[in-house]
Amino acid sequence: MSEDEADKIFRVALFNLLILITGKLVIGYSLETDRQVLLELRSILEEHNPINQGRYMEWNPKDVSPCNWPGISCDNLGSRVTRVDLSGCNISGNISRNFSALTELSYLDLSQNTIGGLISEDLGRCLNLKFLNLSHNIITAEFNLTGLSSLEVLDLSVNRIIGHIELTIPKNCQNLKVVNISSNNVTGEVGNIFEKCLNLKYLDLSSNNLTGNIWPGSDRLEEFSVAQNNFSGQVSSWIFTRNCSLQSLDLSENHFFGKFPAEISSCKYMEVLTLWGNNFTGTIPKEIGSLSSLQALYLGNNNFSREIPESLTNLSKLVFLDLSRNNFEGDIQEIFGRLTQVKFLLLHKNSYIGGLYSSRILELPNITRLDLSYNKFSGPLPVEISRMTSLRFLVLADNQFTGNIPSEYGNLKGLQALDLSFNQLSGRIPQSLGNLTSLLWLMFANNSLTGEIPAELGNCSSLLWLNLANNQLSGKIPPELTNIGKNVTPTFLKNRQNDQITVGSGECLTMMRWIPADYPPFSFIYKLLTRKKCRSLWDQIVKGYGLFQVCLPGSNIRTLQISGYVQLSGNQLSGEVPLEIGSMLNFSMVHLGSNQFYGKFPSEIGGLPLVVLNVSHNKFSGEIPWKIGNLKCLRNLDLSYNNFSAIYLRSNTISGSTNFNANLIKFSDCLGQSMWEIDETPVESVQTALSFFQERSSTEKIEKDSEVESLLKQLEEKESSCKQVLLKLDHYQKTSEELSTLLKNSDFKKEFYINECQEANIRVNELESKIKEMANQLSDYEMTQKQLSHVASELMSTQGQLLSKEAEIAELKHAKVESTIQIEAIESALSQENLKAEEIIRHNSELNETIFEAESS
Repeated sequence: MSEDEADKIFRVALFNLLILITGKLVIGYSLETDRQVLLELRSILEEHNPINQGRYMEWNPKDVSPCNWPGISCDNLGSRVTRVDLSGCNISGNISRNFSALTELSYLDLSQNTIGGLISEDLGRCLNLKFLNLSHNIITAEFNLTGLSSLEVLDLSVNRIIGHIELTIPKNCQNLKVVNISSNNVTGEVGNIFEKCLNLKYLDLSSNNLTGNIWPGSDRLEEFSVAQNNFSGQVSSWIFTRNCSLQSLDLSENHFFGKFPAEISSCKYMEVLTLWGNNFTGTIPKEIGSLSSLQALYLGNNNFSREIPESLTNLSKLVFLDLSRNNFEGDIQEIFGRLTQVKFLLLHKNSYIGGLYSSRILELPNITRLDLSYNKFSGPLPVEISRMTSLRFLVLADNQFTGNIPSEYGNLKGLQALDLSFNQLSGRIPQSLGNLTSLLWLMFANNSLTGEIPAELGNCSSLLWLNLANNQLSGKIPPELTNIGKNVTPTFLKNRQNDQITVGSGECLTMMRWIPADYPPFSFIYKLLTRKKCRSLWDQIVKGYGLFQVCLPGSNIRTLQISGYVQLSGNQLSGEVPLEIGSMLNFSMVHLGSNQFYGKFPSEIGGLPLVVLNVSHNKFSGEIPWKIGNLKCLRNLDLSYNNFSAIYLRSNTISGSTNFNANLIKFSDCLGQSMWEIDETPVESVQTALSFFQERSSTEKIEKDSEVESLLKQLEEKESSCKQVLLKLDHYQKTSEELSTLLKNSDFKKEFYINECQEANIRVNELESKIKEMANQLSDYEMTQKQLSHVASELMSTQGQLLSKEAEIAELKHAKVESTIQIEAIESALSQENLKAEEIIRHNSELNETIFEAESS
């Protein structure tokens, strides 16, 4: 071997030696390298997620091939990894390992986790990706996916992704079929980004901060949503061409204005049309009546005129009609009574005063949900509603109905929600309501109901949400009431079998009133109520899926089981709370405040999965039950203004009441995990490099021996230095991670406090609005008082005149009496004179007869 060849071998050995020292390896792309990348990912996930680990823990390092690992798929030959599916694996924190090393990866699904960050640059190098789903995480990164020209399905929805929309879409988008980047913080003007995406069929850009207008070619899509953005302008008529393929169009909650184009009739496949929450004006296009496939029409919260086109009666498949918040006045339009195909009719938040009978909407045969709340209806509740046997949800809240609740409402056997709150109802709660075994919500708050709570309500086995607050109810809580909600499963199963259009229209008004927003974690849910989420949350609730975690009784174990509430505050209820309250295991909130309850508070309450317990402003006495300390998820406890003698609670009470916040902090800790990792793979011994010299002659070995020894010493010194540097780097990295965690915690707390401030501002605005409203009412009252005072003054003046007239009449009556007496006296005198005259005449006659006789003789 020549000296040049020996030098070449030596340089190669030295190069490999340096690679070994720095902990790096030359990687050739193969199934083995895919396996190593996945094992490295497993190690990271295991470290960041010490509990609630996913199926990646079943990846066995001893397996030669990863193709049979859970969530992993390979090509037909089993030679390369092509699919990674880790959806719903409880992954939290940041994932910083390079998926781009899986060079044949075409499918990546990390959805339904709590991933806080990804290296978007790395994803941008996954050039073979066809399917990418990162939805339902908490990713805050700015993505650049412009180079993924093979992408067909892209789902980044429900994250916190920032940046311009142009960076999230491949420049060459001809392969794109599905794009969903909804519920993020993406910004920018959409412009013509999607005009060249000729195969795109599904596009959801909702709930971002995007601007612009509807672009040409958008009618090629089948489903299209830009809801909850800042789009503006008039919708041009040329958008809807003769080749329109749209089946679902959602323009809700933007700033569109003007008349909606009649050319919508070109979209003959349209099934759902949502224009809710804009400023559309003029008449509703009669051409909508030609959309024979239309099932749902959301026109609420606009300024359409009250003329409803007769053509809507042609929509034989129309199930859902929302015309709420359009400032309709007067009587309900008669056309609604002819829409016999409609199941969900929402007319709330208008200014209707009548028409319940003349419109014949109470005769609609298929109606399932009728919402007439926030209008100006008055008089007694219509008994005729009891004949609407298809009703499931009846909402008549916030009107001016008076009188009793008709007992006939107990005939609505399929009813699931009855909301009559905020009216002027009086009388007793009908016992017949106990027949409503499918009832989930019973809302009678803020009326003037009296009498006792009927024991028959305990037969409402599905009743989970009971609100009778702020009435004038009296008497004891009947023990039978504790039976509510004990067999809700049949109702939920029935609702799960119906997968048609959900009961919620996306209108949050009703749900917000039904959620006690003053109390966590209900307040947390309250903040999430965007219009789009209201629809899905409605669907979750009516099918029995929980919205937040509650603790199992006496345990820290949390579950997402559905839980309800009982609100009886602000009444005149009295007596002792029944011991049977401890059996209400499906309830997480009990509010008995501002009543007249007395006696010992039952310790059985400690067996409930309570989040909120309020018994303030009563007359409870004795010791506070120590079992309250078992309420591990308790967030709000108010025992104030009672006569409790002492507090004997276990020490874990306070810590248990903060578990919800602790979870959030833990959640943010995951966000704070570092995106940096130190390669701690042991550095192999430098002696392995000598294997390259084994075939050299002894003479050559002797000649190079001294150089090698010198080099080894230098390399060993460098190795030692590198180890020290690595240790320092590790120390700095850990410090950086701790600082990053603190920073993330700080950011989270900042966001939390900002949300609290925003909520407070909302409440301040609401209070200011109420104060203004009260001031206006006071002004109206003062004006009315002045008018009444003026009227009273006029009445007093009139009264004086009447008294004067009465005096004159009395005088006239007196004069009349005197005149009558005088007339009677005159008549009497005349009568006497007549008698005298008759006597004279008689005497005269006799005298004449005497004279005649005398003359005759």
